[in-house]
Amino acid sequence: MSDPSPHILVVDDHRDIRETLARYLVKNGLRATVAENAAQARKTLKAASIDLVVLDIMMPGEDGLSLCRHLVETGSMPVILLTAMADDTDRVIGLEIGADDYVTKPFNPRELLARIRAVLRRTSLVPKERDPIEHDRLHFDGWSLNVSRRELLDPEGTSVALSSGEFQLLCAFLKRPKMVLNRDQLMDLTTGRTPAVFDRSIDNQVSRLRRKIEIDPKDPKLIKTVWGGGYMFTAEVRDTAE
Repeated sequence: MSDPSPHILVVDDHRDIRETLARYLVKNGLRATVAENAAQARKTLKAASIDLVVLDIMMPGEDGLSLCRHLVETGSMPVILLTAMADDTDRVIGLEIGADDYVTKPFNPRELLARIRAVLRRTSLVPKERDPIEHDRLHFDGWSLNVSRRELLDPEGTSVALSSGEFQLLCAFLKRPKMVLNRDQLMDLTTGRTPAVFDRSIDNQVSRLRRKIEIDPKDPKLIKTVWGGGYMFTAEVRDTAE
């Protein structure tokens, strides 16, 4: 019978750090695998089922930010970055591209363990996509969204501009139609760990998106409020090739 405990991949070019951390995680009920660089990490990710990556930013060869960007773009798994105390720029970039959290070196293993468990709890509650999206264009209620071009067309074929936050929010809804999504889940699905997004509530983003796609934003039919729960996208969604 396979071990159900979460499997953590620790990627760091310093052997003492990765080995010591891996032993600590195992001691505290997790599974842990180590990699000394991004290339080795990519091989491990293909061969094993990983639940979360603890990833050092500064590594020889491909750096941690590059690997983090790949993991976020492919939707593979959550990422916690390890950063040097002075790496403010890299830390901000990491959060902007979608890392779930960061810990500065030198770090307290107990704090990192708490952050790992918090991210795992949060991301495990995010609903999976209802059906795999095979094509790049999504259609709903006469509207059409070209995902790669970030182009939204209304039922008359007119382009409607979307901010980055509105685009991410719409994608989250279109990939999970008729599912109730609470605010924390929407924050995660819109890579909302950046300070810019924290300053604006999900409710405000939903209001702005409603103004663009609803006939009457004050009486929304597409994005329904579920009292005590969050929001639900009510329309049928289908995907087509170009």
